[in-house]
Amino acid sequence: MHIRLPEKMEDGLRYLRLKFLPRTLFFRTMLLIFIPLIVVQVVSVVMFFDGSWSRMGRRLSENLTSDMDFVIEMMQKSPKNAAAIQKLAEQKFNLEVEYYNNQVKHKIINKDNKGNKMIIGYLESSLQTTFPNADTNIYLGKGDKDLIVLVDTDQGLYRFVTSKKKIFSSSIFMFVVWMVGTSILLFLVAVLFLRIQVRSIAELAQVAEEFGKGIDNKKFKPYGSSEVRKAAIAFIKMKERIQRQISERTQMLAGVSHDLRTPLTRMKLQASMMPEGDDKKDFLADIEEMEKMLDGYLSFVSGEGGEKSSFVDVNEMILSIINKFRNKKALIRYSTNDQVSAIQGREQALKRALTNVISNAFRYGKTIAVNLESNDKKLLISIDDDGPGIPADKREEVFKAFYRLEGSRNKETGGVGLGLSIAKDVVASHGGTIELFDSELGGLKVLIAIPL
Repeated sequence: MHIRLPEKMEDGLRYLRLKFLPRTLFFRTMLLIFIPLIVVQVVSVVMFFDGSWSRMGRRLSENLTSDMDFVIEMMQKSPKNAAAIQKLAEQKFNLEVEYYNNQVKHKIINKDNKGNKMIIGYLESSLQTTFPNADTNIYLGKGDKDLIVLVDTDQGLYRFVTSKKKIFSSSIFMFVVWMVGTSILLFLVAVLFLRIQVRSIAELAQVAEEFGKGIDNKKFKPYGSSEVRKAAIAFIKMKERIQRQISERTQMLAGVSHDLRTPLTRMKLQASMMPEGDDKKDFLADIEEMEKMLDGYLSFVSGEGGEKSSFVDVNEMILSIINKFRNKKALIRYSTNDQVSAIQGREQALKRALTNVISNAFRYGKTIAVNLESNDKKLLISIDDDGPGIPADKREEVFKAFYRLEGSRNKETGGVGLGLSIAKDVVASHGGTIELFDSELGGLKVLIAIPL
């Protein structure tokens, strides 16, 4: 049963995902690996410390205090054999024992208890349990014999010197080192393996994006996991079907163009033999308009599908387009920031799109301003005019095929309503966007953005 969360809660979860989760698949997957790995390590160390290491530390401390208690008891029962007992304690228990009577023990006792609680904590508890009526002090020094324990009894002071290995095991550090080392090794292996998987997905996405821009990467071969290879194979088959359809459509349109232009040519010849008059002028005008409409239809449908991608200098292209309109009765200004202006794309298609937009500006405006800017990410082209502009509620409609703001398609208004449609199709095929705004000149501003 699916439980739907409240809308505010869903918005909050979505915000948290966008705010804190990494954006890329690689880092999201690494997060899924890294967090459980850290949790497992922390839990393992805590369990080891609270279990094996603490239990072992208590037992070692109890054994040491038991040996001390045995030595003290033997020396108290046989004070004459103190030297032999000290030698035996050093041989059997690795304990150096010194005895000081009550008259000189004040020179030895230091009430400052020096030592790491992690190391001497269990020994302190064991000494308090074993010698409840005595004062005990523990010192940690440097070297092999680095653990000093003072047991102050009513009979005198006993000074024990031994190694701290008697109460402390360094196995926890080796355990942590091995755990961290193996975890780092596993993490590196996971990173290398994941990079290969993510690289195959990223390359597939790049090839798909390039194909959308008209770049055919024939070197691409599927690799990676079976799911990624399956998606890559499906993409290659889809690309082949699209290319085949484009080729068949182009051939069909070429045939249609030839078939339609033949009767138009015959009509032109027949019209040329007609006597001069208004009927002849109207007839020739209709033929010219039909040819114009035919060119527009074929340009829109074909979309320059057979053109190869190459590096295009947009600055030079804009200058060449503007030069064609120099004889128009309009003022034109062109500016550029002299940054990167070369992009990879289909030159003829881009030229057609920019020509359509600039010609619209010349058709409706008297002052035109063209601006080219670029940075490391995208190239921006803006075309401003002082014409009547386009109402804000119609700016999406004008990109539709055959849509015109005029109610008629007469020769004076020109075009068949495909100029902006072709421009948008070409810009979108290069991964860019085209938008309409109010111009500072008082008319329409066309902003084209194409990624580099």
